[in-house]
Amino acid sequence: MNLYEFAPIRALISVANSVVTTLTDLLEPIAAGSAAALAIVVFTLGVRAVLIPVGVSQARAERTRRRIAPKLAELQKRYKKQPEVLQRKMMELYRAENSSPFAGFGPVLLQMPVLLAVYGLFITPTIGGAPNHLLENELLGNPLGTSLITAIGAGTTTPLTWVLYAVIVVVIVAAAQTSRRLLMPPPMPTTTERAPGVPDLSGLTRILGFLPFLTAVFATFVPLAAALYLMVTTTWTLVERLVLRRLLNPPAPAAAAGEVQPNAG
Repeated sequence: MNLYEFAPIRALISVANSVVTTLTDLLEPIAAGSAAALAIVVFTLGVRAVLIPVGVSQARAERTRRRIAPKLAELQKRYKKQPEVLQRKMMELYRAENSSPFAGFGPVLLQMPVLLAVYGLFITPTIGGAPNHLLENELLGNPLGTSLITAIGAGTTTPLTWVLYAVIVVVIVAAAQTSRRLLMPPPMPTTTERAPGVPDLSGLTRILGFLPFLTAVFATFVPLAAALYLMVTTTWTLVERLVLRRLLNPPAPAAAAGEVQPNAG
């Protein structure tokens, strides 16, 4: 089944195409032949700005996970031989925090149709039975509808092609590495006995941590238009999370970092 033929997704792609086409026309006096590529960047930034509430929800869920992680560890240590009690106590803790083990995942799933439609605009050759004219444009002499792998196979790569994709891949990998190092949520405390009904999200967390690195690989296989989108959205995700983490998570007291408080008695 082609998800991009699903009626709601197809409608969203059509709307996205109209917006990007309008942006291209508006930017052409400024960017000339690179107007379509710039329109992709501007459109992606606009979509991600609209989805900021999703980022806020994720940041709040991360803050809650960090705050209750020590409490969960203490519960698991205390009730590790009483799985039924442990399950009840953990659920009581989540309820008291107005949270759940899956906090933050719901909004992510809700935004997927939008991001799927945006991505679909940059990879589908036709829209509503007509050619996707966006992909006929170029950036630095490289067609937006051609991938690096395709260009290599056709022997059409130029030095600018390699420079362009090097920038895209390096930006994605750098953002992924920074995100993984600074923003990965703390691992859920584990014990030799896991309480029934308490989900183990550690494997999912590890997979999600490596997805951005796979994005860098995908960027060489998808059309250049989609690669630009992946670069912009990956970078936005990192910056957004850094900003929201600073806004929503107050800095730790200096004493917690091993510093001496100047007014400490």
